[in-house]
Amino acid sequence: MRSLRALRWLPFAVMFCVAVLDVLAGPTLIFLPLLTLGPAFASLSGGVRRTSAVGAVALAICLFLASYNDLVLHWQNNLTVVSIAGVTAASMLAAHLRLERERELASVRQVAEVAQRVLLRPVPRRAGDLQVALSYTSAAAESQIGGDLYEVVTTPHGVRLLIGDVQGKGLAAVETAAWVLGAFREAAYDEAELTDIGERLEVSLTRHLDDEQFVTATVAEVHAGEMTLVHFGHPPPLLIRPDGTCATMEPPEQGLPLGLGALDAAAAKPHRIPFGEGDRILFVTDGVIEARNAAGEFYPLTDRAGLLTLPDPQAALDVLRADLVEHAGGPLLDDAAMLLLHRRGS
Repeated sequence: MRSLRALRWLPFAVMFCVAVLDVLAGPTLIFLPLLTLGPAFASLSGGVRRTSAVGAVALAICLFLASYNDLVLHWQNNLTVVSIAGVTAASMLAAHLRLERERELASVRQVAEVAQRVLLRPVPRRAGDLQVALSYTSAAAESQIGGDLYEVVTTPHGVRLLIGDVQGKGLAAVETAAWVLGAFREAAYDEAELTDIGERLEVSLTRHLDDEQFVTATVAEVHAGEMTLVHFGHPPPLLIRPDGTCATMEPPEQGLPLGLGALDAAAAKPHRIPFGEGDRILFVTDGVIEARNAAGEFYPLTDRAGLLTLPDPQAALDVLRADLVEHAGGPLLDDAAMLLLHRRGS
């Protein structure tokens, strides 16, 4: 807000400085052509009317100082007047085009945000004996849309979840995410095995993706005291014990990303990990573990696992997100989704 206010006052500050310099220099040095900076700067933040008003002020200052220096009919002053009028007209056109683009961008962004809310529904905060916390950080600070996806559903087969990362960004990534989420929401209820869910996702994506596009994902199912996982080229989750110790749950065999199944006929194999009372498990996308600081160092997720031991899972995840943004020192270069599951005690 302060920067915008300063930008709106910048044209007048520039013209004031030019006028002072011209008065101090006298008629020997003419600074009046620099008054064209006023309407030029005005077009950066103001509308057409404001830009024209700044141009009128610049022209009035020019004529007043020309009269003060006894240069009203001088050819150089006439050229300055024409320059101010020309730059003002060009700046008015630039302001008009800028406002049109801003309106178009706002409309596209609004549509994108609606699409994001439809696709990525709020996850349930409780599912069975689980507490669920979610954090989603877009790569662009002003954007709400990206290529990461997630879902948690309670089915007759138990609580099942999906977290993934679509190659690319923008509306194309959202379209791909729609196919993945739609296929998962149906398959999670219909299929008895996680491998069958993976096959349904692969078939759905094969129909709609190009040969070089893919989606990394992890599909999981919660059981009594354990969890079954199937990885499709996605980062493994982090298991946090009640005492604060943690371990990365590396799969014995990593499957290919969804959409690349034609390169390997062998299906991704499920594996089981312990997930008992009081345990927490964190699923992340690449934007978390690949976030770098100014020194080029990756975010040390395992070292920061202690932040996830706060009693409230959502509060713990919010603290971790703040630490991630602080580590990056600014906006993230990639979207970052984090899904934290806490198994409550009896």
